[in-house]
Amino acid sequence: MPSTLSVGDVARRAGVSVSALHFYEAKGLISSDRTEGNQRRYSRDVLRRVAFIRVAQRVGIALTDIASALAGLPATAAPTRADWARLSAAWRADLDERMAQLKKLRDTLDDCIGCGCLSIDRCRLRNPLDKLAEQGAGPQRLWVGRRSAD
Repeated sequence: MPSTLSVGDVARRAGVSVSALHFYEAKGLISSDRTEGNQRRYSRDVLRRVAFIRVAQRVGIALTDIASALAGLPATAAPTRADWARLSAAWRADLDERMAQLKKLRDTLDDCIGCGCLSIDRCRLRNPLDKLAEQGAGPQRLWVGRRSAD
């Protein structure tokens, strides 16, 4: 079994496109060495790093937050179970807030998205006389917890 993997091998094993690997590398999330023929070669631990990136992205963690998390790990080491536990604990509050936001949206989606419009007379979230404008822009009745600056 070779100690390094080609970009195609990593893409196949990790379930991502070659262009995704190039993107991750350009963002400093993974790294490779080059052969004399200028072909990328990845150490085997990159498979776990790519899995880490994909799982974090899947649950909605921003790429910048993933990059910050991975920056705290050795560049050539695969994240361990303890690393994942530590990093995911830091993201827990944000994930809990997102889940609450999604539940609230799911429970009110059949009526409206809380856009603040004044035209739907049967909407539970209706905003008579635009009173919600005093609280700021956006769907004020649907926000859960703190609001991130968009």
